[in-house]
Amino acid sequence: MSDATALATDNRSTGESDAPAWRAALDDESLSLMTRGYGFGAHIWSRARAQARAVPLRLLGREALLVRGSHAVRLFYEEGSIARHGAMPAFVQESLFGHGSVHSLDGAEHRHRKATFLRVAYDDDRVEELVPHFEREWREQVEAWAGGDHDASAYDAAVAAFGRASMTWAGLPGTAAAKSRWAARLAQIVDGFGVPYSPEFLLAFGNRMWSDRHAARLVDAARAGTIPAPAGTALHEWAWHVDEHGELLSPRLAGIELQNSIRPMIAVARFVAFAAKELHDRPDWRRRIGDEAAARGSLHGGPLATAFAQEVRRTAPFVPLLPGWARHDIELDGARVPAGGRLLLDILGTNTDDSSWEDAGAFRPERFLDVDDYESITEFIPHGGGDVAAGHRCPGEKLAIAGLATAIAALSDPRVDISGVGLEVNRRRLPTKPSSGGLIRPAAPSSRSRSEPAAGRCPVH
Repeated sequence: MSDATALATDNRSTGESDAPAWRAALDDESLSLMTRGYGFGAHIWSRARAQARAVPLRLLGREALLVRGSHAVRLFYEEGSIARHGAMPAFVQESLFGHGSVHSLDGAEHRHRKATFLRVAYDDDRVEELVPHFEREWREQVEAWAGGDHDASAYDAAVAAFGRASMTWAGLPGTAAAKSRWAARLAQIVDGFGVPYSPEFLLAFGNRMWSDRHAARLVDAARAGTIPAPAGTALHEWAWHVDEHGELLSPRLAGIELQNSIRPMIAVARFVAFAAKELHDRPDWRRRIGDEAAARGSLHGGPLATAFAQEVRRTAPFVPLLPGWARHDIELDGARVPAGGRLLLDILGTNTDDSSWEDAGAFRPERFLDVDDYESITEFIPHGGGDVAAGHRCPGEKLAIAGLATAIAALSDPRVDISGVGLEVNRRRLPTKPSSGGLIRPAAPSSRSRSEPAAGRCPVH
């Protein structure tokens, strides 16, 4: 029996066999994913019945099931049902994450290596150690913008700021300029992994090869004692990480995981570009966040800035979907995928699901005010879902929120303005951001005088 016939048989058992939409879904949608980008999920859901939680399709020559909503999230992160190894297309796995990285592992091997990521990036003490670096970098950037620096967009500034901050925090040696240059390479890897039809993809592979060699040399130097690797830092943890059999990782693989401890923070620059767009479009929120930062005397940790950061992550996730392999035949909401087929979790469709969120299509940061345990919101999955320790949820999520909220407070400083030029978003491209990255300029003197609180007065009254 062919794959198509098997899927058709499964669909007949659900009573959906005569629906033209199901027959159309048998055509391979790989090209559609490449050309529709973030609109891919909406394109597929338009074929299904209203409020469907699952819809079958073919992708990369295999039967697949696109799923969304809370039940889909729980299913996708059931280790007994879904496998990760080989599910990500090779051109993504090799260019973005690196060969043999934790993202492709399952079972005990995954849990063992993930434990080191938890120590490196998820532990609250390690998060707090990075916060002062965020504060310093963004205060310096605001001063540069206010002083007339027109060269750096919000995106470019975030790449450099997050790169320097995370590399210093990770225990990596080098000047600020050298860290900025490597950060730009890592950012380009992120920018180019999803466009295999473009020269940018070849450049991403070139930067991946350079970064792998550089990181491996750092690991070798740390093991040889020729550069310091302070205990607890990412450099120390990966240089001396042993696998479940008690063996050191190869310098190359340890270097790949070292990069996976800092590159996701640099990728948050894309969220910063979206934040610039949303702040430009919502001057009242920008004023309130600026006042909050002034009153607190800190760019970090403001409740308004944090809520705004969470809403940016909800509405502009890094990727539209994530893939996994079905370990056995799976059924959800009357649709099925056989063992060996792909289960595709619709990240954007779950984050903006009308059944899960009030006024789901609107940008409303207030929905996250007073929400401390965001991990308990099953349908909020911009960094993946499930349990961070046992599953595949990104352990760097706390760092991302802290860094993004700090950047949002910086962008809300009354001494700078956000230009409305170049804020359009190409939603067909993976990944995407506002085209200009969010251009920043010094605020006009009259604007500063209206925005800045009078000396000695409460800035929120």
